[in-house]
Amino acid sequence: MGTSMFAQVIMYPPPPLTSYITVMALVVVVLEAIAGILESRGKHLRLSKFSNVGTKKSALKLSGKMGMLTAYTPSFLLSLASFGVFPNEGLRFLLLKSAFTFHFFKRICEVLFVHKYSGPMFVDVAIMLSLSYFIQTTLMIYAQHLTQGLQEPQVDLKYIGIVIFVVGLCGNFYHHYLLSKLRGDGKKEYKIPKGGLFNLVICPHYLFEILGFVGVSCIAQTMYTFFFTLGSAIILMGRSYGTRKWYLSKFEDFPKDVKAVIPFVF
Repeated sequence: MGTSMFAQVIMYPPPPLTSYITVMALVVVVLEAIAGILESRGKHLRLSKFSNVGTKKSALKLSGKMGMLTAYTPSFLLSLASFGVFPNEGLRFLLLKSAFTFHFFKRICEVLFVHKYSGPMFVDVAIMLSLSYFIQTTLMIYAQHLTQGLQEPQVDLKYIGIVIFVVGLCGNFYHHYLLSKLRGDGKKEYKIPKGGLFNLVICPHYLFEILGFVGVSCIAQTMYTFFFTLGSAIILMGRSYGTRKWYLSKFEDFPKDVKAVIPFVF
């Protein structure tokens, strides 16, 4: 089976007059691939342990909690609003809107009640993240809206997508919880994470985040969402690789057999 034929089996056909969606999908993959390569080479987004990399001390800052709320809240509100903007467009669309809403609701709850931050977040980083999440969520929701009236993919993946999404959501939350238990209140030190899949990979929370995006792609079955998942996987793998190098440089007793994000492989 050729690549194009396989794509037709698992994805909606491209809607008419939507070449800009195709272009944006390609742009997403290229930009996120570049970002992933830069992360793996030490050019990190200024978050968490990398927050002071290449930053001027005079840069405007928010608290870590406020910065992440700024990043996630607009997309959460957008996801909620999509129920009213695009009502009664079928079960698949309802599942997709629900997945986005739960995803960002979980993120906000983790910011408020789980995460413990080692430092502030820079305003430009918070705004960049907020715009990125908002634009990507908007395009994925709109791409799904454009499938109305089109022929369904030959293979229906939405139900398996729900399972994969829930596994990703739960696994991501559990490993975020384990990370939060490493640091006492008011403490800023880093330790080698233990428990869960941390004994196999240093970033299992990214592994489950990728799984969550795979689940969203299976629910949506649109080209844009599959491309977004590919780009997200590349950047998270790059960041995981950079994180593993950071731990190796900071801890002499870091176990060398612990991989970056894929157990036993990478």
